[in-house]
Amino acid sequence: MTRAHPWMATSAPSAKQEMLSALGLSTVDSLFSQIPDDHLYGKPFDLPPQLASEVVLSRHLDDLMRRNVTCRDSLCFLGAGAWPHYVPAICDEVANRYEWQTSVFGSPTSDHGRNQAWFEFCSQIGALVEMDFVGLPVYSWGCAAGHAVRMASRMTGRRRVLIPAVMDPERLSVLRNYCEPREMARHIEIVEVAVGPDGCIDRADLAAKLDHTVAALYFETPGYHGVIEGDPGALCAMARKVGAEAITGVDPLSLGLLEAPGAYGATIAVGPTQPLGVHMNAGGGVGGFIASPDTVRYATEYNTLNISIGETVQAGEYGFGLTLFHQSSYGSREEGKDWTGNSVYLWALANAAYMSAMGPEGFAEIGRLIMARCRHAAEAIDGIKGCSVDLSRPVFKEFVVHFETARVAEVNAGLRAKGIFGGKDVSKEPGTDGQAALFCVTEAHTEGDIATLVTALKEVLA
Repeated sequence: MTRAHPWMATSAPSAKQEMLSALGLSTVDSLFSQIPDDHLYGKPFDLPPQLASEVVLSRHLDDLMRRNVTCRDSLCFLGAGAWPHYVPAICDEVANRYEWQTSVFGSPTSDHGRNQAWFEFCSQIGALVEMDFVGLPVYSWGCAAGHAVRMASRMTGRRRVLIPAVMDPERLSVLRNYCEPREMARHIEIVEVAVGPDGCIDRADLAAKLDHTVAALYFETPGYHGVIEGDPGALCAMARKVGAEAITGVDPLSLGLLEAPGAYGATIAVGPTQPLGVHMNAGGGVGGFIASPDTVRYATEYNTLNISIGETVQAGEYGFGLTLFHQSSYGSREEGKDWTGNSVYLWALANAAYMSAMGPEGFAEIGRLIMARCRHAAEAIDGIKGCSVDLSRPVFKEFVVHFETARVAEVNAGLRAKGIFGGKDVSKEPGTDGQAALFCVTEAHTEGDIATLVTALKEVLA
């Protein structure tokens, strides 16, 4: 570029030359001389013309955004990782306060109010899962599961983890990345355990694969297809019996209705934070939590930033600050326990506002509501000619619909034409036969919304 870019101050020729002179170079190309010629693109990029003004840029972005159809414009029954929950106004009000936007990334010893808010988030998650030690949230549920498995491997010195054969492919992909390639010294072998016709882990297959080489058993309840494990405590007991960690993935909104992981013997709990007052944001609202007992054995294996509380010289006043900072990648860089991300610290404040507003009774109410609405939708869809739902499975928030005569792609195209986002196509995934879709129903769906979906499905399948 021979002239300055209108929005990049350092693109002026004089600024470029000053930087090159400081490096002892004459051209920008010399910075990349070590790259082999066959690695270079070698021809001009076919880029659109440079926009001439902020007015034109703003109009261009508006035009691009108008191509999107949002879940406010259409009914959404699509979940599988980012779910259409209601976000109370208080969550946006708190997360958008100027104080948070300017201080959330302050130094470790500053921002006392931020630290207290983070401490409240950790305390609330701990109360939900009935565990006493909770780290600040990581990038996603998959990341939380990956970090938890690596924690288990470090604690046990073992290199195998058992997981259910039916699992969200995206979450499984993240877990595989965390367990590293086989060529890496710290590779963790992933072994799948069969899932029975009831959607639960096959106990016999688990017993055959669970031995003293296993670092952890990881399972989810509700699972990827929404199925609730009948006796998660028995699974945890089996893992603990061979010295393995029992890692449970849970939906936090289910815990006002289902037993908490800490109560039935899980040693590490993980799950998503997006259901707790965060918009889907085109997939950018996700996050994941990790919780465990508050013992040295677990606490010193966390990759996350951790918040502690302590008394001050003023009676009745407490201080909040980061603890175990040295073991994170912030404190020890590549020698840290694991990589420490920072993308969802602001979401933790929205999560804390949501949990504070809900309280124990709110969680119990929303849990019952979601389960009832989900059951109602499943029964209604099962009654449509050409559709079937296994109603023998107890499910929470999501369930699988099988289509007997139509392809899921065709069904979803028909629903889209009627202003409805249908379920995720799971036809080629483990745990399903034929054409099948994963539908999501939450507290945000009214009985009228479900009736609209049922009518639309009947018309599309007619």
